[in-house]
Amino acid sequence: MASFAFKQFKIDQNRAAMKVSTDGIMFGAWISLVNAQNLLDIGTGTGLLSLMAKQRAPELQVHAIEIDEQAALDAKENFSASPWPEIELVQLAVQQFESTQQFDLVISNPPYFQSSLKGEDARRNVARHTDSLSFEELISAFLRVAKPNARLAVILPYEEGSAFIYLAEQNNLHLARVCEVKTTPNKGVSRLMFEMSTNPCDTHRETLCIYNIHGQYTEEYTSLCKAFYLKM
Repeated sequence: MASFAFKQFKIDQNRAAMKVSTDGIMFGAWISLVNAQNLLDIGTGTGLLSLMAKQRAPELQVHAIEIDEQAALDAKENFSASPWPEIELVQLAVQQFESTQQFDLVISNPPYFQSSLKGEDARRNVARHTDSLSFEELISAFLRVAKPNARLAVILPYEEGSAFIYLAEQNNLHLARVCEVKTTPNKGVSRLMFEMSTNPCDTHRETLCIYNIHGQYTEEYTSLCKAFYLKM
């Protein structure tokens, strides 16, 4: 799979270990951009989430970080070829990221495997396993660059997401939004999309099912993502 065409941009992914996924597209469409002016995308990979954010809010200032050199090359080319070449990209581990810029929204589709066996592809392991970016380090990075009343948006499998939310709350963050995602109606919750806030707030809860019993996208998933898919 060399490229993935969207309505307003294209993702070339010849080098990146992690390719475009349903999770990524769903998450990019779900993130709230209300009142956001400066966005930091941690672990941008091919640049998908940054480009989706710019399509939704072209005036948004977007900065992207990627630790993997090959993925960063894909992201750089995808940004340059898009309608938003002004997206700023830094090839660096977020633990070393320093910026005078502070952000009111930080987003991440982070590594989440904490103890599972690793495969032979070292770069895919970095992209998928928390060795390169633990939940504690992601929360710490957010707190370091956050403006007052900033939000951190993350997508994770259900168990890891629940653990992340608990850890974030131990660091005085507050659950602002959470969406429980099912793949099909007869399966359990497989993913959590959620936003943590630096300020106390009520929690908005919702659910989303991707496919119906016939294997077709549900109306709710189509409504969320139709601005991006080429054939939807």
